[in-house]
Amino acid sequence: MIKITVWNEFINERVEEKIKAVYPEGIHNCIAGFLGEEQDFCLRTATLQQEECGLSDDVLENTDVLIWWAHVGHYEVPDELVRKIQDRVLRGMGIIILHSGHYSKIFKSLMGTSCRLLWREDDRERIWCCNPNHPIAKDVPAQFELPNEEMYGEFFDIPTPDELVFMGWFTGGEVFRSGCLWNRGLGKVFYFQPGHEAYPIYHNENIQTIIKNSIRYINPIKIINEIDCPQAIRLEV
Repeated sequence: MIKITVWNEFINERVEEKIKAVYPEGIHNCIAGFLGEEQDFCLRTATLQQEECGLSDDVLENTDVLIWWAHVGHYEVPDELVRKIQDRVLRGMGIIILHSGHYSKIFKSLMGTSCRLLWREDDRERIWCCNPNHPIAKDVPAQFELPNEEMYGEFFDIPTPDELVFMGWFTGGEVFRSGCLWNRGLGKVFYFQPGHEAYPIYHNENIQTIIKNSIRYINPIKIINEIDCPQAIRLEV
């Protein structure tokens, strides 16, 4: 079983009626809902409002893949928690950063850059699969459209991805690296751009397939207890 924790700051859905209508139980429960259809997934959810942001040491140490959605509460996440998550990734845990999570403390820490980008609201996006043989692209069409989405455009200040799976195109002609993957220590980081809170992006079947595929791809074979520098063993020859 893959142990998955779906984390959401859970702010917009509680205070804005328009967004609550799209995700009445919160984005985290929507994502956990369709992931729960998979027999090899073991799920829990966590939010910013919970004690320790729902990510105690015990929760983190029992998470193989962490999914992160955030928008307006980035700076409410304690630095010490960010350090613990980063350490867990370096030891092997996979992490999926969704949409406006690009500006979260944890993503910026893992990237080492500003992670800034261009944006505007109320656009249409076409997602192009630029690596059709990649496991994350399994059962995903060569291209599909999201009739409503927030525009994210280049320049996106991130390190060059180790693997680029999807590109996005918008009606203003902007393009965006919308599905990127990096290796960090023993773990993998997948950033996936679609997911503006005002639109039913996570109800889309293709989006759901991509998230499921990405979980299986970044699921660690092993997570080690600590990264240290043990003394080398001299072999006599």
